[in-house]
Amino acid sequence: MLLGVGANCALLFYFKYFDFFITSVNWTTGTEFPLREIILPIGISFFTFQGLSYIIDVYLQRVSVQKNIINFALFKSLFPQLIAGPIVRYADVHEQIEKREVTVDSFAYGVRRFILGLGKKLIIANTLGQVTDSIFMLPNDQISLSIAWLGAICYAFQIYYDFSGYSDMAIGLAQMFGFKFKENFNFPYISRSITEFWRRWHISLSSWFRDYLYIPLGGNRKGNVYINLLVVFIVTGLWHGAAWNFVVWGLWHGMFIIIERLLRNSNLNIKIPNIIFWLYSMIVVLVGWVLFRSPSLEYAINYLKIMFGIDRSDHIGFTLWYFADSMVLTTLVLACICTIPITKYIRDKVGDYNAHSSLSLLIQNMYALFVLIVCMMFLATLTYNPFIYFRF
Repeated sequence: MLLGVGANCALLFYFKYFDFFITSVNWTTGTEFPLREIILPIGISFFTFQGLSYIIDVYLQRVSVQKNIINFALFKSLFPQLIAGPIVRYADVHEQIEKREVTVDSFAYGVRRFILGLGKKLIIANTLGQVTDSIFMLPNDQISLSIAWLGAICYAFQIYYDFSGYSDMAIGLAQMFGFKFKENFNFPYISRSITEFWRRWHISLSSWFRDYLYIPLGGNRKGNVYINLLVVFIVTGLWHGAAWNFVVWGLWHGMFIIIERLLRNSNLNIKIPNIIFWLYSMIVVLVGWVLFRSPSLEYAINYLKIMFGIDRSDHIGFTLWYFADSMVLTTLVLACICTIPITKYIRDKVGDYNAHSSLSLLIQNMYALFVLIVCMMFLATLTYNPFIYFRF
């Protein structure tokens, strides 16, 4: 087990973190060790964690060893989720590898789910991504307060719809072949705490760290919990990228997770409106996304100073409306609406409905066809725009 974990982590370290390590050593010691400029294999973080889960689960006897090399290769290289998640554990799919069933209904659901993910990526993520890229390419002294907020908000929606869109496409493709993957997102932008946000955001990663890092470190045992949380979020930051702004991003979220846990343990009975909790959570998340998106930690700090009015820019060359045209504003409204679990709200207020009735299926199919046509129109006009999580 140790050999398997060590080998996987060593490969991940070499390809993803070796140059970052050398850069950090040079910066702290004044040395000039040359960088290797190693090309990062697409999705290495995902399939490394996938392999680690198999090794550890076999060692802990949660699953049996897969002795059929073809079946194991199917698990390890299952293409829908291979390069950008969700992180699929062997324990979740080993029975489906041996036996699965493909029906017309499940295949049709997979097609609709794939189109939904494609629409998230092409219609929302790519549109807002163009605004994000334009703003974050500007020098700090050319960004106004309103433009800084627009860039942060656009990126928050871009990364959500980009990554949840890929997850939807992966889940849909898998469904076409008889595999049922677990959900990876659950409307994270309705969260009223950072703890809740991480229960809803990138669920396969947060649950992976919980089961394979947090609990083995000691979990919720008294005296260890805050150190364990801090370690988990430092590693979470590093998992996303080999740069200090990712480490600070992880620490930023970890700090608020710890603060929220301390407040819960203090049993303070303070009645605060839910909207205040939601606003607090979204501001923390937005600040985190600036750290995540910025090309460097220094750029992120200067960007945040402008965003909160601490610094003012002297060479602003663009107004807010240069970036926020009618297309962008319409997309932002659509993005806001789609972050709300509307169907769940209707079900709770109106009552359950038969999602498999003829009328319901007709509506779903017509909606999917409409989204597909719009996606084809976007594909005809857009240039190549890869998924954000390909770089992780």
